Parts: sequence; structure tokens; C-alpha cells
Amino acid sequence: MEEKNINIGLFDEDEIITPERLSQLLVDKKYAEVKLHVQDLPAPDLAELFSELDERYHSLLFRLLSKELAAETFVEMDSDLQHALITRFTDRELSDILDELYIDDTVDIIEEMPANVVKRILKNSDSEDRAIINRILRYPKDSAGTVMTTEYVRFTGDMTVADALLHIRRVAIDKETIYTCYVTGKDKRLLGIVTAKDLLISDPDIPLTEIMDENVIAVHTHDDKEEVAMKLDKYGFLAIPVVDSESRLVGIVTVDDALEVIIEESEEDFAKMAAITSASDTPYLKTDVFSIWKSRIPWLLILMLSSTLSSAILGSFESALPAVLVLFIPMIMGTGGNSGGQSSVTVTRSISLAEIEFSDLFKVFWKELRVGILCAITLGVATFAKVMLIDGLLLGNTAVTLSVSLTVALSLSLTIILAKIIGAILPLLAKKIGLDPAVMASPLITTLVDAISLIVYFAVASDILNL
Repeated sequence: MEEKNINIGLFDEDEIITPERLSQLLVDKKYAEVKLHVQDLPAPDLAELFSELDERYHSLLFRLLSKELAAETFVEMDSDLQHALITRFTDRELSDILDELYIDDTVDIIEEMPANVVKRILKNSDSEDRAIINRILRYPKDSAGTVMTTEYVRFTGDMTVADALLHIRRVAIDKETIYTCYVTGKDKRLLGIVTAKDLLISDPDIPLTEIMDENVIAVHTHDDKEEVAMKLDKYGFLAIPVVDSESRLVGIVTVDDALEVIIEESEEDFAKMAAITSASDTPYLKTDVFSIWKSRIPWLLILMLSSTLSSAILGSFESALPAVLVLFIPMIMGTGGNSGGQSSVTVTRSISLAEIEFSDLFKVFWKELRVGILCAITLGVATFAKVMLIDGLLLGNTAVTLSVSLTVALSLSLTIILAKIIGAILPLLAKKIGLDPAVMASPLITTLVDAISLIVYFAVASDILNL
């Protein structure tokens, strides 16, 4: 195993710990020294250290951590390591860890575990937490309800500032955030929000209803989690309240959860753009070959079969097409595919960032048309010069004439314009009919543009060369 140094928070630069050194300390039963080395490590670094440590020492090291640090580290571990530790935990140890976890972190862990482990986790959760977890798990996949936490600070409208500060002192230890607090009625209907700053600078005897912000931006439990994350980013919130169909406050989505959603959605879009059916949460080196094959083969089969269209077009013109023109087919098809891919990726990104929507279709068309024309002129002139000078003169191909060069250049120019328009419009159409715009990205666009580029090429060649 490659030795990897883990820096310790506030220690001097020469105070470092490696998995090998830590293993030796555990073997020698120097537990006090182990605690000294790990007690100030941030949870993500400690989780990384666990991943580098021999699995024989995982349980021992974990039991040397304080409850709070152990829980924070457990959340940062990958699902395989979490699973391995859970199987070694006693019911008491598992219960102690679950007591330290926030509800949304427990839900995230449950979603990655096999059924038998899920049953054990639920069995060792207290009844109130178990009811909340089961309710969250019933929300639709990818909804705000699945990523929210129920551990927030809630005040009632009849409280004063002094009451609110006292309430925070009582419950803050178990809440995920106390910077933004929520004011509700007795029925939990959301009335407004107050910040910790509002409370600290206000007169203690003032009712919360006088200082709370009633213009609350909230989301619903069934809203798409990606849209929720975009709202958090748009308004710069640290958290956003989640309400049910009756406007009752049921949870909040925090900025760290929103960041995870954005990363997850970006990975999914990247996978689709690369012609992979779905992104995997499992690291590449830990993913088995069969799983990788299963995620890649469907799109490869679809794209392979769709290329039959290009073959059919090429076959129908093969007898009439001069051999010299065949030389330039890969260049025209490749350039067209790349042009369409550029536009589709740009538009898909803009859609995911909520910068454009279907009502902007004409604006997108007009912009990409102009971009396509500029690209077509530039590449058309370069192609004409390349065919004449390199293929004709430098390589000595006598079949390359002025008419052939003009045919290739004009075909490539028209293909670029059409590819830019198609690449920009299809993601918007996909979004309109309820499909993921990412499925219209590079692979599918390239296949479609290949067929169009051949039709354009043969049409131009027929007119100029009188085929």
C-alpha cells in the first residue's frame, strides 16, 4: 500500500500520522497516543485515514473516538466501510451512533444499505426518529422531502425574543443549524423567519412577530430537489424551509445538502452526455466490471443501431459518389458532430442552471444561427484552403479540383450551421416534453448530425459536380 500522510489539524508540520504508523500504535496498544493523534483531525480527513487503514483495525480505532467525532466520521465514510462497521457494531454501539447522527444523514446511510442492515438500523433507532425516517423514505425519489432534515429550530408566534433565545439554548445541541429559525403557528403553519442576528440585536421583550420576516421563500416536499438546490444558490440562503400541502413546516434543506444534490445531478448529466445510462456513487476502482458494462452497453447499442441510418444514406449514394469525395466524409461528419455537441452541452448546462427555458427557444435559435454562420465561414475558408493546398498540391492528389474543394468547404459550412441549430434546439425540446436534456447531448446529437451531414454533402456534390 502506498504510504499516505494525513496532516493533523493544528499540529506542527512534523506531527503527521500515516496508516502504517497508526496501525503500529494500535498493535502496540498505545491507545493514548492514538487518541492524541486523531482527536483534532477533521472528520473528512479521519474518514480518509480509515479508508487507508487495514480493515482489521477499523473497529478498534472507531471505538477509541469520542461519540461525537465517531458519528461525524461515520457520515463521511463510503458506504462499504459504513456497512462493514455496522456489521461489527453491537446493538448498543449502533444505537449510540444513530443518536448522534442527524436524521438526513441517517436516511442517506439507509439508502445505501442492504435490506437486512436497514432493518437493524431502524430497530436500533428510537421510535420518534424511526417514524420520521419512514416518512422521509416515503417521499418520491429526487424530491425535496428526501433531502430535508427535520432538526431545525422552531418558535411559536407568541414567543418573545427572550423566550426564543432561551429555547435555542435548550435545543441547539440537537439541531443542524441555529442561524436561521422559523416561526410557526400552533398548527405548525409557517409564519416567518428570524435569524440569530435578529435575536441578538433585538430587545428581549419584543414579540417575535414584530421582528420576523414574513416574506418567506419556501419549497414543498414534492418539489424537485435540484430546483430546491438552485433556489438556495439563487438567494444565497444557508437553509430553506420545506412545507407540506397545507403549508405546515416539516423540515429544512441546508446548503451542504444542496451542494451534494448539485454534485450528484452534475455527475448524472455528465454520465448521460458520455452515453452512460446512470452515474454510480461507487468509486470507479470499486465498481465491478459487470456494473460498468451494464451502464454503458444500452446507449452503445442504441447509437450503433442508429448509425444504420448513416450507412443507408451512404449506400444509396455510393455508386454516384466520386472516390475523391469519400476521403472527406470523416472530416465533415466529425466536424458536424463536434459543432452540434458544443451547442448541446452549452444549452444543457444553461437549462440546468435555470438560465434559459423553452420560452427562450427563438432567442437560442437566433443566437446559435449567428454563431453557426461565423463558425461556418471560418472553417469553410480554412477547409477550402486545406483541400486545395494540402490534399491537392502537397499530397499531389490530381482528383482534387477547384469544384471538389468548393463542394467540401460548402458542405462542411452548411453542416456546421445545421448542427449548431440542432444541438441547441433538441435539449430544449427534450425539457419541454419531460425528458432529461442531457440525453440529447453529444452522443445522440452526433449520430443525428452524421446522417444530416451526409445528406447535405451529397446534395451539394450533386449540384456542383452534376452527379
